[in-house]
Amino acid sequence: MVGFGCIGQAMLPLLFRHLEIQPQQIRIVAASEEGAAIARESGVAFTRHTLTRENYRSVLEPLLGKGDFLLNLSVDISSLALIELCRQRDALYLDASIEPWRGGYTDSSKPVSQRTNYALREEVLAYGRAAGPSPTAVVTQGANPGLASMFVKQALLDVALDSGVAVEKPACHEDWARLACRLGIKAIHIAERDTQTTARRKQRGEFVNTWSVEGFISEGLQPSELGWGTHERHWPADGARHESGCGAAIYLNRPGAATQVRSWTPLEGPYHGLLITHGETISIADHLTLRENGAVVYRPTVHYAYHPCDDALLSMHEMAGRNWQPQRNRRIIRDEIAAGMDELGVLLMGNARGGYWYGSRLSIEQARRLAPYNNATSMQVAAGVLGGMVWALRNPRAGVVEPDDLDYEAVLSIAKPYLGEVVGVYGDWTPLRDRGRLFSEELDTDDPWQFRNVRVT
Repeated sequence: MVGFGCIGQAMLPLLFRHLEIQPQQIRIVAASEEGAAIARESGVAFTRHTLTRENYRSVLEPLLGKGDFLLNLSVDISSLALIELCRQRDALYLDASIEPWRGGYTDSSKPVSQRTNYALREEVLAYGRAAGPSPTAVVTQGANPGLASMFVKQALLDVALDSGVAVEKPACHEDWARLACRLGIKAIHIAERDTQTTARRKQRGEFVNTWSVEGFISEGLQPSELGWGTHERHWPADGARHESGCGAAIYLNRPGAATQVRSWTPLEGPYHGLLITHGETISIADHLTLRENGAVVYRPTVHYAYHPCDDALLSMHEMAGRNWQPQRNRRIIRDEIAAGMDELGVLLMGNARGGYWYGSRLSIEQARRLAPYNNATSMQVAAGVLGGMVWALRNPRAGVVEPDDLDYEAVLSIAKPYLGEVVGVYGDWTPLRDRGRLFSEELDTDDPWQFRNVRVT
């Protein structure tokens, strides 16, 4: 295991619970002492070592052999470098996010397009295609990205059933795209509201979060990214296309942490979320693209709409006021959480029945009953990681794959016991609801699902 922050610590009990593995078979390499006591209490070897371009091979090669598994839960370490190493050592691999080396997200010497998740994904998938048959390397398999792709597939089947659309289980990406098109799905939000809170609220000069502070800051400073749908007819003034690759997504010339969108979850209702870049917004849009004679005829708009816990949102707001200079003090809340839940799902919009949200509602109390060293957010991510690991062990020669390539039913069957209440709920919310009542806005009232109506300006 590379990295042992909140997600690594959440994963350790699940490895012993679900895999035939002994403590002496696990080695943890991490950049800080965080969690070291947990590892040693479990009988697991822990090494503090900051991995860099120069030393990662010398540190990891002696630990990796044929049939081993590298679980990468780190930040600032190149996923592609570790995937290549695993291929050479004939070892399996999984990460929850495609990462560059430290500084890659904010390297001003690179064009904006090269600092995106789109570019990172294209590079990893190109490597996978060139490598051919090889040990399985699952990329971006956590909760979101990860389980979000599985939620979309289950949600599509639910909406088809409820709409009286007879359909067999799709057998390929094109079948899923045809189903989404037939159901009239124009937009998909990964709609998440985290309400976890503590008695000790955020202090001045402190960044508080329910998961990796470094990870949230990094993705928040990347450009906003979204899969761009074929129904869209208003190009964003700050939008840009990529010059190569699958063409399924665009980016905005502004950080995700400074871009707000309107969305909805069943318990929260309407809310404003951050359009943070995430791998699933690109992969879902790509896999739900339908082509005829080489031309794109259907694709939904897909993006993240993230309302983190209140203290995390306030932390990001404070950081923005500091011209995006991160706070010195950082705190990940877990054991001190007093109440709240993480409501994480996908919102499918455009079907005649209304919006359909499908996902996980996991409270802090449920998370603590399910496994130690967890809050609701880390438990959802760990569930996705576990499901992906089991799939990889059952399919050890799949090469480089992403969540949309996996058997969604198999992964969900492993993850669901750790997701609390998994539900599907219809709603009649649209981004036009109650708009124009206080101020005049430039809206497209003919089609509520236009990104122009969703974005907060």
